[in-house]
Amino acid sequence: MRALWVVLLIFAGLPLSAQTVTMAHYSEPTDRYDHGILGDALEWGALVLTLRNGSIITFRLPESRVFEDLEPRLADVDGDGSPEVIVIETDISRGASLAIYDAKGKRTATPYIGRSHRWLAPLGAADLDGDGAIELAYIDRPHLAKTLRVWRYQGGKLNPVAELAGLTNHQIGQNFILGGIRDCGQGPEIVTVNANWSRLMATTLTNATLTARDIGAYRTPSSIDAALSCAN
Repeated sequence: MRALWVVLLIFAGLPLSAQTVTMAHYSEPTDRYDHGILGDALEWGALVLTLRNGSIITFRLPESRVFEDLEPRLADVDGDGSPEVIVIETDISRGASLAIYDAKGKRTATPYIGRSHRWLAPLGAADLDGDGAIELAYIDRPHLAKTLRVWRYQGGKLNPVAELAGLTNHQIGQNFILGGIRDCGQGPEIVTVNANWSRLMATTLTNATLTARDIGAYRTPSSIDAALSCAN
């Protein structure tokens, strides 16, 4: 299997500040994976990064993988003041993983779920427990397992921290992913809905344990938007 191809950039002598990612988007739509969980038959074959100095880098996946995602997410996961890029990278036979890229390529990722047509829906990245390290949260199989999983970025890797069943943030065919991370003055909370889509839930991480609380009724996606803006 070929490694990812990196084009349009030579790093020799490039200062670190110039390697800062300022924008990211997917390209090269492909129908080589027949899942369609996001409402259409196309996924993405390449990730394109724009750097502060104007350089463009393209990371092209092998035929056995796709970016099964809507858009890349920029977040500073290592605390160096510059963002990394968080994506959903899916292996056609092993399902989805949450991966982190930077200007040099794929830095680390969670394990693939383990079988084809199994997906995850990201929620965000933040220091969820105040320990100084960044955690990444997603719902594992939001239509099946409905399990919130939290991973911590440390030592260049993602390490599992905690999980909690009975939560979700996506319905089959939706071309958007609900939920996220908010801070309404009492620390970060992960906002999702419960498994039967009746209640809004806010979940906190303390001592490697996730605790969810009911914060109101779920009626439409705007209910999530209101919760993320601390309206409830």
